[in-house]
Amino acid sequence: MITNIPFGEKHSRLSIFEPNEGTVVVIPSLSLPQDELRIITGARCYEERLLFLLFTLKRPEVKVVYLSSVQVDPAIVDYYLGFLDDPGEARGRLEMISLDDPRPLPLTDKILSRPDVLARIRNAPGDVRDAWMVPFVVSESEERLSGLTGLPVYGPATALAHLGSKSGSRMVGDEAGVPLVPGFTDLRSLTEVEHAARALGRGGRLMVKLNNSYSGLGNAIVVKDDPRLTACRTSFSAAEENWATFAEKIAARGAVIEEFIEDRPLRSPSALARITPGGAYDVVATHEQVLGGPNGDVYQGCTFPASQDYRAEVGECAGRIAAVLARRGVVGLFGMDFFAVKTDGGYRTLLCEINLRIGGTTHPFGAALLTTGAVYDPGTGLLMCAGQPKYYVATDNCAVPRLRGRKPREVVELLRDRGLGFDGEARTGNVLHLLGAIPEFGKLGFTSIGNSAEEAAELHRRTLRTLHPAA
Repeated sequence: MITNIPFGEKHSRLSIFEPNEGTVVVIPSLSLPQDELRIITGARCYEERLLFLLFTLKRPEVKVVYLSSVQVDPAIVDYYLGFLDDPGEARGRLEMISLDDPRPLPLTDKILSRPDVLARIRNAPGDVRDAWMVPFVVSESEERLSGLTGLPVYGPATALAHLGSKSGSRMVGDEAGVPLVPGFTDLRSLTEVEHAARALGRGGRLMVKLNNSYSGLGNAIVVKDDPRLTACRTSFSAAEENWATFAEKIAARGAVIEEFIEDRPLRSPSALARITPGGAYDVVATHEQVLGGPNGDVYQGCTFPASQDYRAEVGECAGRIAAVLARRGVVGLFGMDFFAVKTDGGYRTLLCEINLRIGGTTHPFGAALLTTGAVYDPGTGLLMCAGQPKYYVATDNCAVPRLRGRKPREVVELLRDRGLGFDGEARTGNVLHLLGAIPEFGKLGFTSIGNSAEEAAELHRRTLRTLHPAA
């Protein structure tokens, strides 16, 4: 295994949202459990999730190299560049590299098998000392790619990946002094899970979570109505999962078991934080997650910011976790999910998990930050633009069957004609993403930005009604 190449001194306070110069090589590879990826509609199109980084081309000294398995529709690239003051000039500093390889394999693995693409990546920056790689997630494949190209990776080394597992999250949370849901970690067999379930007491429901999974797809909710765990009523978040297949994954990845949070509605705020190559850390946003799926634990979208009832506590807990991770050498952008549980004295924040990778809230935050020019105010937890706070509502999963067969350009024009595009002067409106999933799946995502929470929510509702009139 090749460890991450260190950043130079000039990159010690690097931010992927506001690079001042240099070449950003974007590797949006879904180097994640492939069995769970297959469940997601249009998973390959999620390689477009980092296209918001094209907005960094507003800085004249920045160049972006963006790789993808198949060609990103030129109309989608035009759409993103259209947010910039001089799209033509910015295009000269953008290189889109397509592998023309639609196979359901991680993009990075495909790149590693292509000497011609490796040569293009090495040659793209000009001066490799001013270049760095932004992956969606860091696996051994991304580290190998770093070694072959000489590009430092903006992300945590795989030697630290365990800190972002479900078991590692509980360990870090405990070290940071952040409250946790009662539970047990590092369970390596179904037998160990059953013993832990008995130790948690009788009755109620429990949550079993695979150590390494995402979007809630590695979860199972168990109703403790039988001494044998496999005989209990169980709801798996992933379709076609059962105890036989889940037990194999527990043995391979490990798992945790926790008490199930019964509060309804379930409040699941999240926080986004970053740690620079120089070791500085900060919390850059809090969100209210929108969850769905059979168990109500699969990420569907978010609103910014998290509720004022617990926003400050979420940010404070996230900062303590970031401090622990910074001391351990983590670099990059990462998310933390929490539960906000109602008590007689208000809300109590409990850590749910840490995701040491770019996640579902990253694109909405990056899109809102870069299109409005706002700055995050940690004191209020708001994005501020010339004294005006900005709010947004985002979805990652707008599925509209009637849009199948339509071109991304047509959907962009439809919303623009209905007054639902982005107003550069007011710095409000919609920023679209996952547009490449429209022709085959009728699926897209969008971030609705307003000057108040109510304005953002109403814009989001109007957009949904326009795209899906029957909804």
